[in-house]
Amino acid sequence: MTWTVWAAIVIVILTVAALIKRYETRLVLLASGFLMTCLSLDPMQGLNAFAKSMTNSGLIMAICSAMGFAFVVQMTKYDVHLVKLLSAPLSKLGLLLIPAATAITYFICIAIPSAAGCAAAVGPTMIPLLRRAGVSRPGTAAAILGGTFGSMLSPGLSHNAYVAKMANLDVIQTIGVHMNYTLVCGAISMIGVTIMCILLGDYKPGSVSEDELAEESDVQRVNILKALAPLVPVLILVTGNLWIPAIKMGVAQAMIVGAIYTLAVTLSDPQAFSKRFFAGMGNGYGEVLGIIIAAGVFAAGLKASGLIAVFIEVLRGSNEIARWGGSLGPFVMGVITGSGDAAFAFNEAVTPHAPSFGMAVPTLGTMAALAGALGRMMSPISGVAIVICGLAGVSNPIELTKRLAIPMIIAIIFVALAMV
Repeated sequence: MTWTVWAAIVIVILTVAALIKRYETRLVLLASGFLMTCLSLDPMQGLNAFAKSMTNSGLIMAICSAMGFAFVVQMTKYDVHLVKLLSAPLSKLGLLLIPAATAITYFICIAIPSAAGCAAAVGPTMIPLLRRAGVSRPGTAAAILGGTFGSMLSPGLSHNAYVAKMANLDVIQTIGVHMNYTLVCGAISMIGVTIMCILLGDYKPGSVSEDELAEESDVQRVNILKALAPLVPVLILVTGNLWIPAIKMGVAQAMIVGAIYTLAVTLSDPQAFSKRFFAGMGNGYGEVLGIIIAAGVFAAGLKASGLIAVFIEVLRGSNEIARWGGSLGPFVMGVITGSGDAAFAFNEAVTPHAPSFGMAVPTLGTMAALAGALGRMMSPISGVAIVICGLAGVSNPIELTKRLAIPMIIAIIFVALAMV
């Protein structure tokens, strides 16, 4: 390995340490990424990644619109109406509200295959419910994040289409290859996150701050129309993707419709409403997308240093390593880069050779995709983790890693043993 690869390994270790120490996340990722690109004598790669991340239209639309919608829902206190409407049945769930939130997110993510988009749609509804039930902010964020790999069962997921083409299968057949394993991983995540929340003391009924409790006291009688407002975007997205194609739309469009509905049933000043919505959009770009931009520079540094290329080459060097690397390799890459898309590189380089070491192409390909998604789940720099942190008010994404690392490690061990 070159000296830049060894330098990158040291920088990655220092980066993780800095995040654990709670240094400013954007500063740490930007500094690490630019340092690696400069050491690799390719600083433009980091600068280009910065510019490219700034104009990521899919993330900008989903995140900014969701944050804008969340701001107006909070302003109108319609989330409190929803909480009061659902409090009776949900109050009986108690601790089970945590796995219920994970399960709900998991299945909604099948209809909304973008993990960040799903989190942006689910967050404004589920976060207030969990918080007012006594779940801490990190526990609330982890419960939602734990279900954001349900997209593995979506026909719209790019990984499924990629492996299907490679294996000469249709997408539904490809999903069938890994469906049972993905469902078991979902159960592991649901149970594991709940146990970790218990161990870390995240569930404390009656622990909601006085300010949050004061918000509820303002609503004495539930208005059904107001209570439905936080649900409008999710209902549109799920219904349009699963049952009524005529109303199928993106996350941003659904958030705008939700905001229009909220404005239609509110008595607040439309000008104040508009200002609050765009304030939320600006907050979403600065606080949430700012970290995603920094993470993009960090990933560019890893690529420029050659660390990712070396990792892939090691996996290709031995049939046995590649056999197990199909699970552990993309998993580690997902953790480091914060993206399950690391599996694309593995599938392009290794999966076509699957028959040479006794594996089927669709099995190895879908295993790599699932492993990459599981690795992304516990990464503190993943886009979806950052989105959820922004919505739930968690200052450091490493708090989510603390709650998801053990469940995801158990899940990847299961995948490696069961699918190989």
